[in-house]
Amino acid sequence: MQPTEFSFIVDPEDEHTRLDVYLAEQEDPPLTRSQVRKCLDRGDILVNGQLVKSGYNLRADDLIVWAYQPPREPSLEAQNIPIDFLFEDEHLAIVDKPAGLVVHPSPGHPDATLVNALLYHFGGLASVGGELRPGIVHRIDKDTSGALVVSKTDRAHHHLAEQFRAHTIERIYHALVFGPGLPDAGRFDTLHGRDPHERKRFSPNVPTGRRAVTHYEVLERFYSGASLVKCWLETGRTHQIRMHFMHANAPLLGDALYGGPRTAQSPLITRQALHAFVIGFEHLDGTRIRREAPYPPDFAHALEALRAGKDWRP
Repeated sequence: MQPTEFSFIVDPEDEHTRLDVYLAEQEDPPLTRSQVRKCLDRGDILVNGQLVKSGYNLRADDLIVWAYQPPREPSLEAQNIPIDFLFEDEHLAIVDKPAGLVVHPSPGHPDATLVNALLYHFGGLASVGGELRPGIVHRIDKDTSGALVVSKTDRAHHHLAEQFRAHTIERIYHALVFGPGLPDAGRFDTLHGRDPHERKRFSPNVPTGRRAVTHYEVLERFYSGASLVKCWLETGRTHQIRMHFMHANAPLLGDALYGGPRTAQSPLITRQALHAFVIGFEHLDGTRIRREAPYPPDFAHALEALRAGKDWRP
């Protein structure tokens, strides 16, 4: 679909207005400020022929040209995307999700997701996960790698979902963090809610929120102040591990959202250094299923570089 071009000439009364505020107030295209910012980040909007930031202060007679591409509708089309399986039977499967793969379709990620891949490999999934999330019992972040269980049947979905509600699913993550003062072991027990200053992020410093509990143990320490830590979850909130270690002044290497530019610019890894290492649960027949996901190449490379004495900093 070809983009639709919108153009605006800034009136004197709109001078000094932020660009994202100005565009969000226009009737066409009808977008929120956060959606406008995404268009700016993609380079869809030019002011006087130049790329500018969302906080750009407008001047009278500025020419804004916007090549607007309407978002595609999410699709449940089966797509041939390679997936590694750690376990599979007629009821469920454990996949080794690669970093960079979104779990299910959404307006921002209409296809090329894990669900699209599973529909290709299985032909069908449990229906109770939701229209765009068939078979999905739990999620891990796009740039987190590792073990994820999915249901093929509604019966398996309900059985797994009950274990998640009872906190009896074994979920172990490995992470690389920068926290020289981090104790050898500990437990985070905090609230979890949207950060009032950064809506993409979650924070424990909120007046009300859901409870988030993470246990951890330092497995190895490296001379640069980085550490390999093992984490296991009582709860499974969005960004929980990333939020907790930022709050402990030990952000994950490569984590731009929670670690800031210092850890995000690490030459050792280009995404948050977080890997879902183990998942374990009770199967429908009462047997215990437990699988480990091997480290992906980027995580393994970063760990070996730290063991060899390399610095994680740029």
